[in-house]
Amino acid sequence: MASFSLRRLLARARRGEDGITGLETAIILIAFVVVATVFAFVVLTTGIFSSERGKETVFAGLAKARGTMEVRGGIVVQSTCVAGPPQVCTVTSIQFAVATTAGGDSIPLDPAATSNRMVVAYRDSTVVDDDVLYTADDIIGDGDALLEPGELKLVVINISDISPAPTITANSRWTLELQTPVGAVIDLTRSMPGEIAPVMQLH
Repeated sequence: MASFSLRRLLARARRGEDGITGLETAIILIAFVVVATVFAFVVLTTGIFSSERGKETVFAGLAKARGTMEVRGGIVVQSTCVAGPPQVCTVTSIQFAVATTAGGDSIPLDPAATSNRMVVAYRDSTVVDDDVLYTADDIIGDGDALLEPGELKLVVINISDISPAPTITANSRWTLELQTPVGAVIDLTRSMPGEIAPVMQLH
């Protein structure tokens, strides 16, 4: 009788251990589910954030590319010459044609505007002018100060409008920077030949 009671007691203890083990397993499974849910939420949130940032970067790059213009043809310089000997010629104006890039946006070319316009900067070994006065006249266009797709404008810079006015003579080297409101900066660096004519085209 005593052995029978002992067996029943042991059987109950075993059943009690089975119950505890099942409860522990359920708690562990629930913990795994909660951790996996939190991890999935973090991964999804990070992915959505990264996707949005990537989209913003693509749109910013597209706007920069579409806001860039290009120089069409060569750069023409006009000079005045003083008879010698030797004859000395000094550049008086620089001019070049500009157009929008393929599929580009309109670019404002009003030199009198106080904001949202193209800025021309001049550099050489002795002169720096970050905002040079220029004119933009239509070669092909509708008469406004906006460079639109399909239009071609002639930009003219008088050397006397650069402050202080540089002296561009034979063998001089100079740079013009065209800075549009959104697009890339266009760098035009040229070297004058050893002999200057009244009108020259520089490539």
